[in-house]
Amino acid sequence: MTQTIASIAAAVDHVLDTIRGPIVLGIPLGVGKPNPFVNALYQRIKESGGRELTIITALSLEKPVGHSELERHFLEPLVERVFGDYPDLDYVKDSRAGRLPPHIRVHEFFMKTGDYLGNAIAQQEYISTNYTFVARDMAVQGINLLAQAVAAREDAGDLRLSLSSNPDVTHEVIERLRASGQQLVTVGVINRAMPFMPNGAEVAGDFFDVLLTDPAATHAVFAPPNAKVSTADYAIGLHAASLVRDGGTLQIGIGSLGDAIGQSLILRDRHGEAYRTILESLCPRGTRGRELGRFDEGLYGCSEMFVSAFLKLMEAGIIRREVFADGVLQQCINAGTVAVDTVTIASLHALEAAGRIHTTLTQSDLDFLLRFGLLREGVQLRGAALICGDAACTNDLHHRDAKAVIAEHMLGARLQGGVCMTGGFFLGPNDFYQRLRASPDHELAKIDMTRIDFINQLYGDELLKRAQRVKGSFINTTMMVTLLGAMVSDGLESGQVVSGVGGQYNFVAMSHAMPDARLMMMLRATHNNKHGAVSSSIVWNYGHTTIPRHLRDIVITEYGVARLRGQTDSEVVKRLIAIADSRFQADLVTQAKAQGKLEADYAVPEPYQQNLPEVLEAKLHPWSEAGLLPDYPFGTDLTDDELRMVRAMQKIKHASEHPTELLTMAIKSLWDDKQAPPGYLERLGLQEAHSFKDLLIRRLFSGNV
Repeated sequence: MTQTIASIAAAVDHVLDTIRGPIVLGIPLGVGKPNPFVNALYQRIKESGGRELTIITALSLEKPVGHSELERHFLEPLVERVFGDYPDLDYVKDSRAGRLPPHIRVHEFFMKTGDYLGNAIAQQEYISTNYTFVARDMAVQGINLLAQAVAAREDAGDLRLSLSSNPDVTHEVIERLRASGQQLVTVGVINRAMPFMPNGAEVAGDFFDVLLTDPAATHAVFAPPNAKVSTADYAIGLHAASLVRDGGTLQIGIGSLGDAIGQSLILRDRHGEAYRTILESLCPRGTRGRELGRFDEGLYGCSEMFVSAFLKLMEAGIIRREVFADGVLQQCINAGTVAVDTVTIASLHALEAAGRIHTTLTQSDLDFLLRFGLLREGVQLRGAALICGDAACTNDLHHRDAKAVIAEHMLGARLQGGVCMTGGFFLGPNDFYQRLRASPDHELAKIDMTRIDFINQLYGDELLKRAQRVKGSFINTTMMVTLLGAMVSDGLESGQVVSGVGGQYNFVAMSHAMPDARLMMMLRATHNNKHGAVSSSIVWNYGHTTIPRHLRDIVITEYGVARLRGQTDSEVVKRLIAIADSRFQADLVTQAKAQGKLEADYAVPEPYQQNLPEVLEAKLHPWSEAGLLPDYPFGTDLTDDELRMVRAMQKIKHASEHPTELLTMAIKSLWDDKQAPPGYLERLGLQEAHSFKDLLIRRLFSGNV
């Protein structure tokens, strides 16, 4: 029986009384954390010092804070407006400040990218694991308490619950612990701001041991604003979109690259001529082998992370290919013997021929046909007769009279229960959550938030997964690629963890296990190193890899596409150098030759010798001006004034890392003697600047706004 508790403090009391000894708390990745409950438990144990607490989680989110006084002044009103009453996690604050008490430990299996570099405690307590192994590893760590934020809805007096963003590992954790007989207390914490998601996310009212209904547990969902999509991001997205096949399956991630892919797919579908023209300018050897047409069949989204770009693609009518939770039915749909939009007697005969139903229908067959809408609601089996209202016939599908009666009186209009988006957790800006909250039930029914062990691997229900995920485009992001095709995505060669493996390895393995799937790894051709200098993201070798080189497939940078599957080492090296930044190509060639991986007389072909940011900018700028490649294709929470201020601060920050550029900027600002709007200066605390540093920053800002 579920125990309903109305106050956070009382729920903490219950947990402390129920669990004896150390507490090992598992909480979901991302926005599914019940922050007020976790904070109350953390503070109680922190202050008492008498119990040990271990927290196992991932992606512990925190409202942004500026790294400089200028950034802090700018962010304060923005954070208040965008993040509302979202409460930061106390253990995150203490971890960042090095104040975690010795009797409390925090194990993360995926960290916010780059946020914990140099944080010794976070680095030491990190658990490296695949997303699909998280439930297992929580059990290894001895989890005895699971807490999760849930959405709730009253329906005719009954309380309905949804795991909302995070059905990802919850079911598996509970199943594993209960099956092994280990103690596990489960706490569902109602947050009325969480979108109510149906299908795999909805759970029974007695799913949790404790249901916490305190209104104080309701707060804004963490909503990071959309990031600006850069020229390089768009070039990568345009290339990636040209590899996605109509009628296939799509997996992408969060951030500007995900938005770039989404906008590029919309551009390809709605502005085909412009898309082809842009792509031709980016492909020195032409667009042969690229996908340039509209999405006549549509796509199915299947991704561990359901992000705003997916919802935009659904609204654009691109993600609309429905899949159904039956492997044989899905195979028949793929083969064209069963149609989604029209049910005929031939649909039933196709399922019979495939062995899914019997010639003489049983009750089990009838239940299946009713579930998926092949027969209309109200059809019943009584003995050997099918009955629907006044119509009746034998249950023998081959009987001539039965065929006529079924076709006229009993068939459904179209298949029911199809979904076009499957996800394990979601994260996005405020308008993304608001659209989910406001979506009518029939639209939400097309989205299935479900278990990560279903999404990220083929094991279990393999027939169904293979049938649903045809022509898969599994698009991931990486930080660096070696010239032999290994990928560096989660950490540095020093051992410092940047983020985590997450589900990347799972999707890589799945892409190689399915004959018509492709893995596409995206990366920007360059990055700034710790000294602020530009470095190549394609390197000869690196002391840490996330994905080994024997699993290489397709690599995409802003300068093109390298198809690596089945290629020799020398060909892999050549293809990767062809999409590297031209400022680094000569050095890469030299290193490869020194190791005997390139012939001595090899030279980079002329068409690839102009892989430079300014050349790329010249190609794409006109399309940006035309509105087809906007900075924020899916909107932004920033006002026009804030965008102007951000651009100016970014210029100053970039110049501060390059002394010559900073000196030039300072001289120009002094010479031009521009004045920023007073409201901008007041917002940044520069209106009454007195120190030399503040006066200089004010002058630089005014010169760039």
